[in-house]
Amino acid sequence: MTWLSDTRNVYDALAVGYADETRDLLERLLHVRAGVVLFADLVRAIDGGPVADVGCGPGHTTALLRELGADASGIDLSPAMIEIARREHPGARFEVGSMTDLQLADGSLAGVLAWWSLIYIPDEAVPGVLGQFHRVLRPGGVLAVGFHVGDESKIETSGDGDQTVHAYVHYRQPSRVADWVREAGFTVEAQHLLSPDEPKPGAILFARRPAASPR
Repeated sequence: MTWLSDTRNVYDALAVGYADETRDLLERLLHVRAGVVLFADLVRAIDGGPVADVGCGPGHTTALLRELGADASGIDLSPAMIEIARREHPGARFEVGSMTDLQLADGSLAGVLAWWSLIYIPDEAVPGVLGQFHRVLRPGGVLAVGFHVGDESKIETSGDGDQTVHAYVHYRQPSRVADWVREAGFTVEAQHLLSPDEPKPGAILFARRPAASPR
């Protein structure tokens, strides 16, 4: 899957600058921050438990989740991102890994946060990734997905000359993401549209793995 290596290479190349640019992002984008807070509240409402920030980048969102009382750890495809996350947030756990094959036990998590990380997954691989999220969540567990809204894919590049690397970023309609989430076995609970009047709107979707049926 060349798109996996392409994404890893881009974020290894961008890691230092990206970490600097996004360090105060959740203080500037308060509606996005509110989504993280709501996710933490939803996990707390089911008596807490481990939470994975999948595609955590430099770990800023993972750190906020921990400040909010969540037992949060981070997973990212980019070793350079994980190195920064471990250095800047030494109290949290961070591991290199892929959302296409999460090295986590079935039903081991109370929550999964995929904060603008599913945007690098091509359409044909999204169902498998959402299947991984469903597998690692316990019944009643919470899923939150943030993404760019649109109907196109764009190339993100870094470097120059022989060192240029690129990856596709996918923009999607909330209805399409919601359909994928339902097909993976989740119940969609809410969708929030962000900055609908701006050139680059976003969306946050909250869903839940249905609780086990009583026997």
